[in-house]
Amino acid sequence: MIQVHEEETSISVICREIFTTILYPIEYAKVLMQIGYEPIVPRPATTLLLRQPAMILPNIFTYVAYIKNVDGILGCYRGIIPRTCACTVGKIAFDKTSKYIKKAIEDIDHNNSRYSKEEDESCKTFLLKFIGDVVSRIVATIISQPLTVITIRTVAQFVGRETKYNGLFGSLMEIYKTEGIAGYYTGLMPRLIGNTAAIMLFSSSSYLIHKYLVHDEQAKPCVDATMGFIATTVTYPFLVVSNCMIVNNCGLAAGLPPRMPIYNGWRDCWFHLSVTNQLKRGNSLFWRYYMGQKIIVHGEPTSLH
Repeated sequence: MIQVHEEETSISVICREIFTTILYPIEYAKVLMQIGYEPIVPRPATTLLLRQPAMILPNIFTYVAYIKNVDGILGCYRGIIPRTCACTVGKIAFDKTSKYIKKAIEDIDHNNSRYSKEEDESCKTFLLKFIGDVVSRIVATIISQPLTVITIRTVAQFVGRETKYNGLFGSLMEIYKTEGIAGYYTGLMPRLIGNTAAIMLFSSSSYLIHKYLVHDEQAKPCVDATMGFIATTVTYPFLVVSNCMIVNNCGLAAGLPPRMPIYNGWRDCWFHLSVTNQLKRGNSLFWRYYMGQKIIVHGEPTSLH
């Protein structure tokens, strides 16, 4: 979901972190789905609405159970430390940037009082907050990207049972040794575009709906939640491409043939996933239909027909 950080109490922060930790195995499994790893062969079934014959992949809970059977309960939390650090660093960067921009805007506004009408003030307030949120999200994404790279690659090690990325400091050194500074920002561009587009879509749609369609303040949380869900869904392919590029050709089995082609940039990855109908993989947690791509089973690529 879209996250536009506001001031939070200590209790709300603690509750959010606990909730995120509990649900981390689901996020772990989603990352493996996004990079195309399907260890369980799809089974025959029918589509939910039209009842047409189809092959379906295991739901998220079956996938998590598979990870648990292989690595145990603790194994389901592989990568949670860099993930938590990435969230914390990203939030701090977002909040600090937001406060700086807000102060700068207030200083400009104090010296410039061109707007006097209430409608103009409302539009100006939205535009200034919108710009602040977009800039803050860009800064937060850039700063937290190295930790995101470590998280995704740590999770991807499940596929080939590697141990290259072990601990924050060791992982940072491994990336620098093999890829240099640029390695910390692998997959940044699609993530940056996706996060920025999500903020823009969420903010503009929510503003227009509240301004022209829904005026009830009690309905505001529902509208915002709905728009956040839609914005996240629309920009989801950028997340898939970003995670694939983070893993691609990094030395892990998950990012090398036959499990994944070597891409010439994120647009090449986008095109390949688009033509194979894989840009949305991992988006559905329950009814996951097999789309005909190659699936790796016990280390060998197989195609089901």
